[in-house]
Amino acid sequence: MANITRHDPFGDINDLFRGFFVRPMRFDLEAPGEMGLKVDITRTDDTYTVKAEMPGVRKDDINVSIDGNQVAISGEVKREKEEKKGEEVIRSERYYGRVYRSFTLPQDVDEAKAAAKYADGVLNLTLPVKARAGTKKLAVG
Repeated sequence: MANITRHDPFGDINDLFRGFFVRPMRFDLEAPGEMGLKVDITRTDDTYTVKAEMPGVRKDDINVSIDGNQVAISGEVKREKEEKKGEEVIRSERYYGRVYRSFTLPQDVDEAKAAAKYADGVLNLTLPVKARAGTKKLAVG
């Protein structure tokens, strides 16, 4: 008995154009149209350290907000408008637009002692853990 297989008439065409056109890619997105940030989060006894890759973002365009144990990082990569007469863009793979990432840490962060540094496309956050308030005993009068 002969094996029956399904024929894809466009299969050969896809192979022909493979690598010629750029197919849209989807990253792990927080919201539609926004590229996700890649982060590394480490912890010592009393401090969280966050390293976020933000290539092409200027320091002035980075925003970090802390609310208890919630941390949000955002930035914007802007496209330079430089046109040369007779120049045609053949392929552009650089990302332009807003980048955003938020996450929840297991413990609250002490916002007053938090620090941020940005160098070589990497944002480094030092987020000290907020000291827990001790149990307060009330005198009954």
